[in-house]
Amino acid sequence: MPQTSRRGLLFGTAAVSAGALLTACTSNEPKEKAPAANSEPATADDKPGKKVTIGFAGPQADHGWLNAINENAKSRAAKYSEVTLEITEGSNDTAAQIGQVQTLINKKVDVLVILPADGKALTQVGLQAMKAGIPVINLDRIFASPQAYRCWIGGDNYGMGLNAGNYIGEQLKDKPNAKVVELAGLDNLELTKQRSQGFADALKNYPNVKRVARQAADFTVESGQAKMAQLLQAQKQFDALWNHDDDQGVGALRAIQQAGRDDFLMVGGAGAKAAMDAIKADNSVLKATVLYPPTMAASAIDLARALGQGKGVGGMAELEIPASITLYSAVVTKDNVDEYLPTGFS
Repeated sequence: MPQTSRRGLLFGTAAVSAGALLTACTSNEPKEKAPAANSEPATADDKPGKKVTIGFAGPQADHGWLNAINENAKSRAAKYSEVTLEITEGSNDTAAQIGQVQTLINKKVDVLVILPADGKALTQVGLQAMKAGIPVINLDRIFASPQAYRCWIGGDNYGMGLNAGNYIGEQLKDKPNAKVVELAGLDNLELTKQRSQGFADALKNYPNVKRVARQAADFTVESGQAKMAQLLQAQKQFDALWNHDDDQGVGALRAIQQAGRDDFLMVGGAGAKAAMDAIKADNSVLKATVLYPPTMAASAIDLARALGQGKGVGGMAELEIPASITLYSAVVTKDNVDEYLPTGFS
């Protein structure tokens, strides 16, 4: 996970949605002269263009969200007849992943998309690719140097916590002395710290709402169940729970059901299909989840294709793709769940 704050390395605050990547058309006329100031730049679109080989290197898909990352990349690449996707097996061992990326560099792929198991540890191989003339799309977990990638695209961990806190705050704003608890992820990860900080900052806007307990789990069903059971035993009464991750949320819900508790509302994180199904059914304490969209992998393929074909991004005036894109962490509730269900991951 990221070793350097990704927010600190962003070049701007504007978020570009994945849907915006495919909205403009490409001119088929030759471009021998520089474009006039009012002309349309070449942009990515659905029409077949120059052949592009994209190398994709991600971590081992041992988690629902990570598996969804791989599936989004594969399905997006399959959409383009001129795109060949060279995908590695995936590994959480940094040395193994470095070797996999180096193999892709030696194959002379046109563009690399890398979701590093450890951003800091893989920075050197990102630099190696860039020096070899292979542009890198750095996906989500950020490299330690901006020289190691051409474009970063990923989620907003601080915003995820901020939006979860604001949603909970709005639900409890009229309740005196409201209490909330937090089931975080791995505390040694920068992303967990960012999510918790965003959550804490949001709650400052609601002086009647206090966080009374926090427990760290490790993104698994088993850890979610065990840590939630501890929270429930320690906290006999509270009004809301924010759980950072929907995979560990499956276990958290088991613990809640086993304890017979239904006296609070729960907000999840990431956007698993199981969580969205529960929100739609409205038959449990789970009332919302805050997205961390795995569709970012599909967008990364779009960006890599645009880079390989020398095009910009549809819906933007610039000739080049941006240096960074931060995705928005929408809050999914029963009121909008049908809109987001197609993006839910297993």
